[in-house]
Amino acid sequence: MSPTPPDRIEPGTDVVVDPHEALRANRANWDDRADIHAESAMYDLAGFVADPEALSSVVREDLTLLGPHLPGGTVAGLDVVHLQCHIGTDTLSLARLGARVTGVDLSPRSLEIARDLARRCRLEATFVEADAQHAADAVAGDVDLVYTSIGVVTWLPDLTAWAGSIARLLRPGGTFYIRDGHPMLYTLDDMRSDVLAVRYRYFPTGEAEMWQDPTSYTGEDRRLAHPRTYEWPHSLAEILGALLGAGLRVTSVGEQQTVPWQAHPLMEPVGESWAFPEPMRQWVPTTYSITAVKDH
Repeated sequence: MSPTPPDRIEPGTDVVVDPHEALRANRANWDDRADIHAESAMYDLAGFVADPEALSSVVREDLTLLGPHLPGGTVAGLDVVHLQCHIGTDTLSLARLGARVTGVDLSPRSLEIARDLARRCRLEATFVEADAQHAADAVAGDVDLVYTSIGVVTWLPDLTAWAGSIARLLRPGGTFYIRDGHPMLYTLDDMRSDVLAVRYRYFPTGEAEMWQDPTSYTGEDRRLAHPRTYEWPHSLAEILGALLGAGLRVTSVGEQQTVPWQAHPLMEPVGESWAFPEPMRQWVPTTYSITAVKDH
């Protein structure tokens, strides 16, 4: 019997896939998304360029969580590597705050847009094409902060390699920070608008979930030439375990109630973010945050 064609598989189905093949598919998908996102109201690149004090909403929120774990409560003067930087708005927000920044991403088209955005904003930044699991092979280490913006870990098959790369990038005393979609959020059935229901796997098995989404999350109806992607569920315990296994000392863990995009039909806008209405807001965390330090 021949295997089921990918476009006939139910979205979110567990599949066994070669990680290199999966990453190639994901790279093509994010190359497609890059131009759509660059022209979207969500990213508002024209507004970002026009206002030299503009910061991304993601970075503004991250600073409230990260600031207490930094010398002087600021990124100013720090050497920062931003993993999975996409089209650069978060990376360049850190540059506007005085950091010396290097953005790393899998998608060459995203990096082209990020470099052009830096030029238009007259900001100094370096952008490097690399898989976040092996960023330390592409970027010189010894940095003060490894920063990750939201929506990242599910794109990585190997968290052991990812955490090891983070540890190699950091200098002794350096800090790692992540705020990402909560693994519990990703288990919810996002096709139902009547109830919160678990549909997808929470625990890691090594298998990927295959998705076939014709459009991106910014709301435009523009079709992606490469709609197929692969994601890997990672539990909170696995994420923390990978960081601890790499020799990092976890200094904080948080769980939050908002997320920067409408991740479920029942969510409602809250400022620049989205959240479940009450009382559902108390039922499911939507993001988590972790800070960790490399002691030596």
